[in-house]
Amino acid sequence: MNNETNTNNGNILVVDDTPANLRLLAGILNGKGYKVRPVPNGELALSAARGMPPDLILLDIMMPEMNGYEVCQKIKADERTRDIPVIFISAINDVLDKVKAFAVGGVDYITKPFQVEEVLVRVETHLAMCKLQNKLKQKNEELTVALAQLKATQNHLVQSEKMAALGQLIAGIAHEINTPLGAIRSSIGNINNFLDNNLESLPVFFKELSVERQEDFVNLMHSSSKQDYSLSTREKREFKRGVKQQLEFQEIGNADSLAGMLVNLGLQTDLQSFLSLLKDPDSEKILKTAYEFSSIQRSAKTIATATERAAKVVFALKSYARYDFNGEKLEVNIAEGIETVLTLYQNQLKHGVEVIKNYQAGVPAVWCYPDELHQVWTNLVHNSLQAMDDKGILRIDIVHENNWVKVSITDSGKGIPPEVLPKIFEPFFTTKSMGEGSGLGLDIVRKIIDKHQGKIDVESMPAKTTFAVSLPINLPE
Repeated sequence: MNNETNTNNGNILVVDDTPANLRLLAGILNGKGYKVRPVPNGELALSAARGMPPDLILLDIMMPEMNGYEVCQKIKADERTRDIPVIFISAINDVLDKVKAFAVGGVDYITKPFQVEEVLVRVETHLAMCKLQNKLKQKNEELTVALAQLKATQNHLVQSEKMAALGQLIAGIAHEINTPLGAIRSSIGNINNFLDNNLESLPVFFKELSVERQEDFVNLMHSSSKQDYSLSTREKREFKRGVKQQLEFQEIGNADSLAGMLVNLGLQTDLQSFLSLLKDPDSEKILKTAYEFSSIQRSAKTIATATERAAKVVFALKSYARYDFNGEKLEVNIAEGIETVLTLYQNQLKHGVEVIKNYQAGVPAVWCYPDELHQVWTNLVHNSLQAMDDKGILRIDIVHENNWVKVSITDSGKGIPPEVLPKIFEPFFTTKSMGEGSGLGLDIVRKIIDKHQGKIDVESMPAKTTFAVSLPINLPE
């Protein structure tokens, strides 16, 4: 149990040629739940770092044979270890030595004799930053893979000569991917700006906080993280006025500035818990730092949400194109295929189309050619959206009738004129304007249904057009 806790808190390599220093640092860090590996010289440090890279290295400078600067340079030159943060701990207090420590790749510098609290705060800060950077790197890698998969799948779809609605489909997919991409790009920018502007000042900030203010800071972060709603600009102004009045009543200075930050943190209803903090001369600086940390949390949540949204579209595309065009029959859940198409059309649907789904429970899977049925659902959904000008009601019913599965797709569009209805399945017949359709879409749909030994019927009147596709559960050989 303890080993799990240590591993979760962080794995720290401590390098010092003085046994007493090694024992002291190991004892301090072990006491706080970190897994510590003490080594007495530079060569062992390099070997340990390469064999099992730690999360953080605490490195002494004045060591025989190989000093701390040389050790750090070799760590940063090795692809396996270059991303490990290095904190120098040394009795040398000269500015030039500190500058050299940062120049060779160190992220921080602690002067001996050190304060235990200072060491712990700096270790905790750099481990937290390292974890955040690793998460960002992982998310970026996942996004790169997802985008590569998306591009490959889109290319596969573009090459399918039978897809009459492909152009608009790809445009909608691109929009659905670009929206979360924009959110991710913005959030990563916020996080990078925070790290660039605050990395060196954070250890000093935490070191200067009293125990009481540290508790207040943690409580600020907890309270702010519970806020799960967004305020409009108008609501923020109203809350700010109320909070400012309360602060002025308590004779707290900088009421206007503090009120704005409290509202941004979502603490407009919880002032009493932080009155002691608000009366502190450094309250504005503490609130500002807490707000910046809460912004990091919100950015991380945004990245997670946006990545999930993009992954949903990518999954739909993979599902859409996962079947080989080898003429083999597969047993497929019809509802899953329709849901895949609806996901790909989400951009068109969300701007004015109400989708009503009536899927009967327990509908059996159907033996079919799934890639071709995807084309059927794509054509029928695409035609329904065009008939409604992307505004109206789209109803999809799936029922099991004897040995058949029946799918009905109904739209509230203008309807098909009676004189046109008998011609809609004829090849090259279209009621669309020049360049908007080839007249092959419904002909391809009918041929695919015939190949499945099924049937397709259509009924139409103003505000109600229904295409009903019936498929045998077991497709005969």
